[in-house]
Amino acid sequence: MKVTEHLANATGPLISFEIIPPKRGGDLASLLALIEDLAVHRPPFIDITSHPAEVVYDETADGPRRRVTRKRPGTLGICALIQNKLKIDAVPHVLCETFTREETEDFLIELHYLGIDNVFAVRGDTSEHQKSLDGGRTRNNYAADLVRQITAMNQARFLEDLDNASPTEFCVGAAGYPEKHVDAPTLADDVARVKEKVDAGAEYIVTQMFFDNRHYFSFVDACRSQGISVPIIPGLRIITNARQLTSIPRTFHCDIPSALAGEIEATPQHARDIGIAWAVEQAGELLDSGVPSVHFFVMASSQAVNAVLAKLDV
Repeated sequence: MKVTEHLANATGPLISFEIIPPKRGGDLASLLALIEDLAVHRPPFIDITSHPAEVVYDETADGPRRRVTRKRPGTLGICALIQNKLKIDAVPHVLCETFTREETEDFLIELHYLGIDNVFAVRGDTSEHQKSLDGGRTRNNYAADLVRQITAMNQARFLEDLDNASPTEFCVGAAGYPEKHVDAPTLADDVARVKEKVDAGAEYIVTQMFFDNRHYFSFVDACRSQGISVPIIPGLRIITNARQLTSIPRTFHCDIPSALAGEIEATPQHARDIGIAWAVEQAGELLDSGVPSVHFFVMASSQAVNAVLAKLDV
């Protein structure tokens, strides 16, 4: 079922999750245990992130050696596992960064063959690695460009003219940034970029994490005022240690409220309990406001989100 169908058919608020593939050479068994633990909450869909290729420099006897690697491969296989074994709709992230449009088309065709009809289109983090575009290969520079490519495939328009081509049926999600994307000069500019993605074919939005619900409500109001009518799903992250007070703002460019930061700084040994209590209050307010769903960014453990959901009436 498509994400939009889950949202339209829901009789109550939905809870969904986002997970990351293990690092190259990592243990899939631990990820499978995590997914099975999350499945207890009956999520309608689970997002699986994708990661761009990275440049790594190895020290050798002849000096530094540059190589390109993808530290977290496996998005396609994990999607197949989730959807075909656990019968939960998988939502793979599809990136612009370090992928050509030709590679993107191949990836989407493979997803289509697997019966995966939901994708989440994002630009992705910038990387030092840029593929050569010789041979006529092309690149999507922005998420709106990627959404247009997926929409074209849904209309049986591929990069090459194909006789009797069958259309894909992807439901496309895209990202929104309640505190604006780091590259956007203003929130108004960022909302304009969201509208570009929706006009290109994005059918729902999932926001970047935020810790103050006022950011989400203001963002939704700004989107609605610009004619964006698709569902806007809030994305939440649970703080579990004091180090995240600096790592999360640095990595994801979102603010930590002074009340939350102050409480954790005063008793860092209780950071996990404080973060859980904050997330319970935050998610509760969002659910009471009538949001279509709450989307939790889960890392390597489900313990914190299990604790939050145990305290919520969902």
